[in-house]
Amino acid sequence: MADLSKYRNIGIFAHVDAGKTTTTERILKLTGKIHKTGEVHDGESTTDFMEQEAERGITIQSAAVTCEWKGHRLNVIDTPGHVDFTVEVYRSLKVLDGGIGVFCGSGGVEPQSETNWRYANESEVARVIFVNKLDRMGADFYRVVGQVEKVLAANPLVMTLPIGIEDEFCGVVDVLEKKAYVWDETGLPENYEIKDVPADMVDKVEEYHEMLIETAVEQDDDLMEAYMEGEMPSLEQIKACIRKGTRDLAFFPTYCGSAFKNKGMQLVLDAVVDYLPAPTEVDPQPLTDKETGEPTGEVATVSADEPLKALAFKIMDDRFGALTFIRIYSGRMKKGDTVLNSATGKTERIGRMVEMQADERNELTEAQAGDIIAVVGMKNVQTGHTLCDPKHECTLEAMIFPDPVISIAVAPKDKGGNEKMGIAIGKMVAEDPSFQVETDEDSGETILKGMGELHLDIKVDILKRTYGVELIVGQPQVAYRETITQEVEDSYTHKKQSGGSGQFGKIDYRIKPGEPNSGYTFSSSVVGGNVPKEFWPAVEKGFKMMMDEGVLAGFPVLDVEVELFDGGFHAVDSSAIAFEIAAKGAFRQSIPKAGPQLLEPVMKVDVFTPEDNVGDVIGDLNRRRGMIKDQEAGATGVRIKGEVPLSEMFGYIGHLRTITSGRGQFSMEFSHYAPCPANVADAVIAAEKEKKAAK
Repeated sequence: MADLSKYRNIGIFAHVDAGKTTTTERILKLTGKIHKTGEVHDGESTTDFMEQEAERGITIQSAAVTCEWKGHRLNVIDTPGHVDFTVEVYRSLKVLDGGIGVFCGSGGVEPQSETNWRYANESEVARVIFVNKLDRMGADFYRVVGQVEKVLAANPLVMTLPIGIEDEFCGVVDVLEKKAYVWDETGLPENYEIKDVPADMVDKVEEYHEMLIETAVEQDDDLMEAYMEGEMPSLEQIKACIRKGTRDLAFFPTYCGSAFKNKGMQLVLDAVVDYLPAPTEVDPQPLTDKETGEPTGEVATVSADEPLKALAFKIMDDRFGALTFIRIYSGRMKKGDTVLNSATGKTERIGRMVEMQADERNELTEAQAGDIIAVVGMKNVQTGHTLCDPKHECTLEAMIFPDPVISIAVAPKDKGGNEKMGIAIGKMVAEDPSFQVETDEDSGETILKGMGELHLDIKVDILKRTYGVELIVGQPQVAYRETITQEVEDSYTHKKQSGGSGQFGKIDYRIKPGEPNSGYTFSSSVVGGNVPKEFWPAVEKGFKMMMDEGVLAGFPVLDVEVELFDGGFHAVDSSAIAFEIAAKGAFRQSIPKAGPQLLEPVMKVDVFTPEDNVGDVIGDLNRRRGMIKDQEAGATGVRIKGEVPLSEMFGYIGHLRTITSGRGQFSMEFSHYAPCPANVADAVIAAEKEKKAAK
């Protein structure tokens, strides 16, 4: 049996271009997994093995690699930074025990780092911080530490200080042990010397050393008392305190260096081993009720002797067939075992099991609690499904994925491409839960839905290259919604008499606007049995089915409360079907009276611009109906935060580059739905009607 205390399941996450993939490459090089390091900007890194990743220099899907450092086994997941692929970060965090948050020494805490940090907080993942790229122009370690405190409201515990800055950056000082690590000019990670702290840094190191000890001993009352009385704790005691504080998210050990120049990486790996939790030290995953999704109070204890409990967190299709990535929480999994998928109720046989080294595979015969592995050729397993021992059925907490906000219509260029496209899209939907597809019944068009323009752009590119399907792509469409603005009290009777038993259902109901983001809620306050209890679900279902298509332009209806307060039934002619039909008729009758209104998705937009262009950028956002919320000046430019309707943001990157001579950047993510102004709503409704008429 492997010793679980020697396992570390960690993820690397950060903003686009902070250096996550380069950091992963360096970890693999240092741990002896690869001998030649590939560079992202040459398109040769190990974990970015998709063509699209190599070309664009970005990470699209999270890749898992396994390596060893100082007798510990590290399962490392490199996640994408781009906001359109947030789902990859989210699902990786779900199965990790710890993480490395990478920040760029000159860019600092950027918009996507905030989103990923928020996800990590929600998942309660312990992290160490690595401030990267300190060899770059404008890099400032102390400024980034300040931003971590201010922007992320986190508590960084500074463990290393940089020696020199920008071109002069040559090493780091270990604050805890007061030693300097200095690398020579060869650029090789192993060519460093341990020296005394440089004379001009002695006071600063002393100051940070004191802060470090004071923060650490707060984790242990006895040590703190002894320290107050002037007794110095030992190195082991301090490390134990830092480990506890990191696990409890009281602070985040903060390191600095340059992954590209191979400086400071060893200390980060030491920190992973010393301070990040083993699988047995994190709170075990809660088990939930299969029907309601509510926690049952039981947990998946991390131990190889328990019945099997594992979560499929990612599905990937490659040249070897379908791979299902699995995190095992309890028990063991052997080749040839039969496991139960509690979501489908079907059993699956475990065929080949492999350990992933990015694009390489090592065959396994068994795996156990704490492992992250891939299984080849599973049939009906989807992301978020629980695999368990058939004798001990259980369900792990499911994953929640955001709804797509943008869609495009696609059609294959040649007639024969339809079937090929269908098979390819089927595989892609299984891999990425935030990517959805539907067929427009009237026009027969295939509609792809995703999280943003880049997301869909990459999907079309994958269809073309990986699957050889050439597509004609329509204009991007916005996912509008509808709601109501007034309360209506109404009555509806469904009566039908045709030889034999008829149909009868009468309902009196109120329809009123619900709380924002509440979706559809139904309640019943019928007393005295005017509508028998067994028919209430039918009324609820009837209204719910109609919510998919509003009365203005046929978009789904949000935030509506329906209350059934009276009605009537017939002892013979009433049935569930009759009440369901009555509810559908009631929806058609009353929604037009309730002040229906069109809603549009509003995006949280974060624009980075050089100072000279701030006025132009703000003016442009205002013209796009944007609301500016905040702006802050950084060392290299200004960040403008605001909210802008998605319909106004298509093709924005090209426009921003023109205004800022190519130096501007932006990121956006869905924020909420808001009412459309009348002129916009009229245009959208007219366009939808025209579309329907054309069909």
